[in-house]
Amino acid sequence: MMLFKILFRNAFHNKLRSSLTILGIAVAILAFGLLRTVVSSFYAGVEAASTSRLVTRNAISIIFSLPISYTEKIRQVEGVKTVSYGNWFGGVYINEKNFFPNFCVEPRTYFELYPEFVVEENQKKSFLADRKGAVAGKKLADKYGWKVGDSITLKGMIYPGNWDFVLRGIYKGRDRTVDETQFFFHWAYLNEAIKKAMPSMADQVGFYMIGVNRPDAAAETAVKIDGMFRNSLAETLTETEKAFNLGFIAMAEAIVTAIQMVSFVVIFIIMAVVANTMAMTTRERTGDYAILKTLGFGARDITILIFGEALVITVTGSLIGIALTFPAAAAFGQRLSTYFPVFLVSDLTIYMDIIAAFLIAFFAAIIPTHHAIRIRIADGLRRIG
Repeated sequence: MMLFKILFRNAFHNKLRSSLTILGIAVAILAFGLLRTVVSSFYAGVEAASTSRLVTRNAISIIFSLPISYTEKIRQVEGVKTVSYGNWFGGVYINEKNFFPNFCVEPRTYFELYPEFVVEENQKKSFLADRKGAVAGKKLADKYGWKVGDSITLKGMIYPGNWDFVLRGIYKGRDRTVDETQFFFHWAYLNEAIKKAMPSMADQVGFYMIGVNRPDAAAETAVKIDGMFRNSLAETLTETEKAFNLGFIAMAEAIVTAIQMVSFVVIFIIMAVVANTMAMTTRERTGDYAILKTLGFGARDITILIFGEALVITVTGSLIGIALTFPAAAAFGQRLSTYFPVFLVSDLTIYMDIIAAFLIAFFAAIIPTHHAIRIRIADGLRRIG
């Protein structure tokens, strides 16, 4: 009991130094947590991907389209349960700053494939019945103050002109990991306009979304689909939704790697700071450790004192940092919702914060402990005098 009293007294003996060290640790853990959350947000789409969904696109590139006539052929492939399709629309709201994901889709089958997009039944019926109807995610609707029944005009960046829609539904995510910043409308509405303005571009889709009966046979089904269109004018590449999403992340792999490296550099720097603090404290207490040795305190007791002090300071700072991570992540997520629609602090991030705290304490205390144990009683008492 006396050992722990001394431990806590030593940890906060120099209040200014301890407070600054705790503050530094809290800021470091906060930065580490936010950086790790950014990394996990890059992979949010991958984690949310369903094992029962496939994506079929043009084999050359996603920017090339596929004929709408492939729909029925894909539907006949063994293992296929549902087929939907769509295009990336690329519109903006009012000006270019108001950018968000917007797609034209075959509405009935698309929402069957995505049960995680929860739309009230009456709103879904209104959406399906209205050629100009649209559905927006709750976060997106809240951001712009949209209500069901509002008229919304998007400026087409890929398909020029102003496109008018009526918001017929607002979807909510089935859980917190679902992206609520997307906007959907009828593929047929876009196709009708294209037939009039650009007939050669009509009856084309950017991707097919495919539901399979057996997730364990998804790879086999994908091979069958691609085999059907081999040597055609528009060959296909079919892959799982997770693999498709990983393809986009691969484009930003260097950025993700850099963020991961910076997060670990932050921990290394604060580890060095805490180690320096503990080294200074040990030098100042050389005489104290000598006195403790004369009272019968051994190497084990000295080790507990120094490691315990480092742990108390580090854990205190880490708990503050972890507590601040949640409101900070919420603020960042709201501010950066266009780029990170799902910005949540994961359990893994918290576990890594805790592990980082213990690693900081452990490595920061090794050298000071070794020095304190080796102090001879006579040398320590001489410093007091």
